[in-house]
Amino acid sequence: MSERETKFVEVIMPLALPNTFSYRVPHEWNDAILVGQRVIVQFGFKGNKQYSAIVAKVHQTPPEAYEAKYIEAILDENPILHPIQLKFWEWISDYYMAHIGDVMVTALPGGLRLASETRVLLHPEYQQVVEDLLDDEYLVVEALELRNVLDLDEISQILGIKHVQPKIKALIEKKAIMVEEEIKQRYKPKLIAYVKLTKQAEQEENLKKIFDEIEKAPRQLELLMTYIQMSSRYSSSPKEVKKIDLQKASNSTSSLVNELVKKEIFEVYEVEAGRIDLESASNPIKELSEDQEKAYAEINTAFESKDVVLLHGVTSSGKTEVYIKLIKEAVERGEQVLYLLPEIALTTQIVRRLQLVFGERVCVYHSRFNENERVEVWNNVLKFNPGHYEDFQIVLGARSALFLPFSKLGLVIVDEEHENTFKQYDPSPRYQARDASIVLAGMHGGKVVLGSATPSVESYRNAQEGKFALVNLNKRFGGVQLPEILCADVKEASKRKKMNSHFTPELLKMMQDHLEDKKQIILFQNRRGYSPILMCETCGNAPQCVNCDVSLTYHKYKRELNCHYCGHHTALPKVCPSCGDTNLQVKGFGTEKIEEELAIYLPQAKIARMDLDTTRAKKAYHRIINAFEDKEIDILVGTQMVTKGLDFENVGLVGVLNADNMLHFPDFRAFERSYQLMAQVSGRAGRKGKRGQVLIQTYNPNHQIIRQVIDNDYLGMYKNELIDRRNFHYPPFYRLIKLTLKHRDEKILFAGANHLTSVLREKFGTRILGPEAPGIARVRNFYHQNILLKIEKEASIKKSKSLLKMAIQDFAIHSAYKSIRVVIDVDPL
Repeated sequence: MSERETKFVEVIMPLALPNTFSYRVPHEWNDAILVGQRVIVQFGFKGNKQYSAIVAKVHQTPPEAYEAKYIEAILDENPILHPIQLKFWEWISDYYMAHIGDVMVTALPGGLRLASETRVLLHPEYQQVVEDLLDDEYLVVEALELRNVLDLDEISQILGIKHVQPKIKALIEKKAIMVEEEIKQRYKPKLIAYVKLTKQAEQEENLKKIFDEIEKAPRQLELLMTYIQMSSRYSSSPKEVKKIDLQKASNSTSSLVNELVKKEIFEVYEVEAGRIDLESASNPIKELSEDQEKAYAEINTAFESKDVVLLHGVTSSGKTEVYIKLIKEAVERGEQVLYLLPEIALTTQIVRRLQLVFGERVCVYHSRFNENERVEVWNNVLKFNPGHYEDFQIVLGARSALFLPFSKLGLVIVDEEHENTFKQYDPSPRYQARDASIVLAGMHGGKVVLGSATPSVESYRNAQEGKFALVNLNKRFGGVQLPEILCADVKEASKRKKMNSHFTPELLKMMQDHLEDKKQIILFQNRRGYSPILMCETCGNAPQCVNCDVSLTYHKYKRELNCHYCGHHTALPKVCPSCGDTNLQVKGFGTEKIEEELAIYLPQAKIARMDLDTTRAKKAYHRIINAFEDKEIDILVGTQMVTKGLDFENVGLVGVLNADNMLHFPDFRAFERSYQLMAQVSGRAGRKGKRGQVLIQTYNPNHQIIRQVIDNDYLGMYKNELIDRRNFHYPPFYRLIKLTLKHRDEKILFAGANHLTSVLREKFGTRILGPEAPGIARVRNFYHQNILLKIEKEASIKKSKSLLKMAIQDFAIHSAYKSIRVVIDVDPL
């Protein structure tokens, strides 16, 4: 008799830990255990906490450093991950220097992660109260939308306070969150209640008797007759009847239905239904123009020798129609398609266009979905099988869609590839979805299209060097001209006292003309709130955040001063807290102030605002965009959200209210981003019919970037940027890794930052810059110090990361500095 095999599994824990852990498999589960399954394991000093972990490897080698515990349970009959996903997780962890557990937490929907400690999650009805939340409460809700589930320590870090229980209590009372202690499956399938006749009532003779019996109960009689009608009982194709539809049609209640259930006339049964709305295809693919057809052919030719194509197409050139034809080809080959977008707002318009062509094959995935919706998308993508199950074959989403369980990913489209929202800032892993998608597609043997009217300098450089293929689309669809871009000199208008609040006379006149022509207007101001500073005219004091080194922003609709970094808020003071004078004035302007003042100058116009404050609710984007498309809004005031690929056919004028703030931002990418933002928002004008107009308000009309925007000179901007970046050792010629050190004690932090910098200089020499405090040196009561590592493209990035990792590990165990938190950001933006 042969000996039984003893199997072990390496599992990934949903914790910020650098290693996997070995557990023993009970003999009776030897044949059931598979890579990619979830298992329940005990973990912790006392072993009293349970977690759901992912099986990364099955082997027969026991661990040497500790005795392996047994796994407690296998949660899945079949794996919920494909091996290729685990390989992708490992790449993310390695390249972005993140713990594999952090990758798991980011990748898996909250409904698939389990743990036995106090967990906070969103209340199913939280969207109904989100607009009533205080800013620090909204910070918790916003973090839960991204992470699905948080523990108390994580909430403490987010809010920068030690005791979070009062905040948790307030959020529970407002029905914004729920807490749970036990380990359990949070995903619950959506069940729809249906009504049918019981077997006894189904017989015609018995049914006639039932009608006679309930004749004296008119409401019950009406309910039964309505059911007979809705179920098409006497037709050749009877229908199922939903309980809720029956109640509405008969104007009855659930209790009335239950009365007929008690009398054994009705039977109520439940059917599992999806939460994701799918639509049938109704439109054929549009015929491409000559230029689009040429670009499409060039992309297909390029795919013969390259895996990545950069599609450089001017705004409104019809890149989406080219994408749709490429998607159609991939679908016909039985491949999955991932369509990445930088903003959730963009999915509203594009999903409609794709569903008209591809119907139920299209689905959406982003952070505004609740965890049940995310689990349903995950399970449906997992089930994909060409020729058998082809729903959810095309996934449209923000960066988190990258982690879905694709099995045959043939095409990835990254629209508006230059956008910085493809970069994850917090929490770890701090990945760049555009770059990661190229690696993911390569693992599947798929192709990638990067599309933009204003490509990132790095992507365009890769195309120039031959790493990517380059395809140009230089004309707008339908022969529409690019908008006329004009400048208004704010300095000159201010000197002549012609400014109307924050509007130059040219902008006001153009807005009036376009409103008379029944055209719509977009105004771009990259700052939300009413005013960034409230200042005492007597002593010059401006209220500061108690937790951060930043002034408080005035929000007029709340009558509050808010910190946009930590959520701290305070009532608007009546007198200066420093000198006691009442002469308090607002300085600068945000979207809220623009919205208010437009109503004074253009009282006949219908005005709306699109920024973080107005789009917190789940379907807020959808409502604002639909209202603007339906011409219920004349002027839309917005932050960066309005610049990103939105397609409105009736926009005649775009106004950039303050170009100088962007240009003077202290960052080596400031000029590139300014060009991209102004060119993109300009592209919203005149997309159909008459040529659109753009007006840029600036103190410096002759600034090189503004002239390049006016001349649509992307190549000029690109060449200037290359010269500066080569001279000063920045991407695309050098790689960057930024270390951010955080601590509540400024002296300990400063000493620790200097110590780590001196250690790194011994290894990297002049490649190390810093340490230095960032522009905002304290956030949520944590002081910050930055260290920047610049690595030549020719140098070994693997060796550099290894040296860096060793230095950070030694620093983490240093007795004087082990309390300092070190955040690693590879390829920072």
